[in-house]
Amino acid sequence: MVILYKKANIDGLDIFFREAGNPNHPAIILLHGFPSSSHMFRDLIPLLADRFHVIAPDYPGYGNSSMPSTKEFSYTFENISLVIEKLLEKLCIPRYILYMHDYGGPIGFRLAIRHPERILGFVIQNAVANEEGLGKPFDLFKALWANRNPATEKAFAELVTFDFTKKQYLTGVCHPYLISPDGYSMDQFFLDRPGNSQIQLELGYDYRTNVEQYPLWQQYLRTCQPPTLIAWGKNDFIFTLEGALAFGKELTHSETCFLCGGHFVLEEQSRHVSELIKSFFGRMYMWR
Repeated sequence: MVILYKKANIDGLDIFFREAGNPNHPAIILLHGFPSSSHMFRDLIPLLADRFHVIAPDYPGYGNSSMPSTKEFSYTFENISLVIEKLLEKLCIPRYILYMHDYGGPIGFRLAIRHPERILGFVIQNAVANEEGLGKPFDLFKALWANRNPATEKAFAELVTFDFTKKQYLTGVCHPYLISPDGYSMDQFFLDRPGNSQIQLELGYDYRTNVEQYPLWQQYLRTCQPPTLIAWGKNDFIFTLEGALAFGKELTHSETCFLCGGHFVLEEQSRHVSELIKSFFGRMYMWR
């Protein structure tokens, strides 16, 4: 299956994205997490491309997209979601399934509440819409939100070190020999670019706005009832199992699958996840 590597100019920013599949097929938009990029979906994309039109963008400041300084671009989840929304409009994709991982959750939920009519459904991989879902690493976020000062900023900077990036990939894995070092090495390459640590700090501080919006996202789920597949790395130390189970309290048409693996469960479970996606959405309305 051919994967195309493209860029689109959005408000003066070059936004990189991977594209595969037939544009006449249902669209699925893959929204990556921290500190990754569309590279995290490299194994999943070809497995979905026979049934879906797959688009996987890199956010501003991540991967191969433009990385303006914090003085040139205000790094908030709201602004990033607007960039992705404009990308999808430029690509003439009117309706889509959102696959959301980690930071992709708050970006995707913002897309959904602005335009609920565009959402065909969700795939949620270790992303949350409730405070119970925030694991131990979020203590550093919370300290920053409560009192942003040199000490809390320095503590937060631990989250952009190579040790922590590698920890995200390796903690809780079930098949260690399936975990390529390419993933965490590439992530760290982009994190280590001059000025990127400040970008991550600004987004870490802005994450508090996501928590403030959790009630709004929960109301959206209850009201709109989007079909939702939760494909969750059960050994994740960043987002809790309670965060996964909470979606079922809001949704009547959802399926939760706990997969053996950690935060970046696709490193060892891409084929399984692709089969779950095809089965879940195929049962509803596709490929009949």
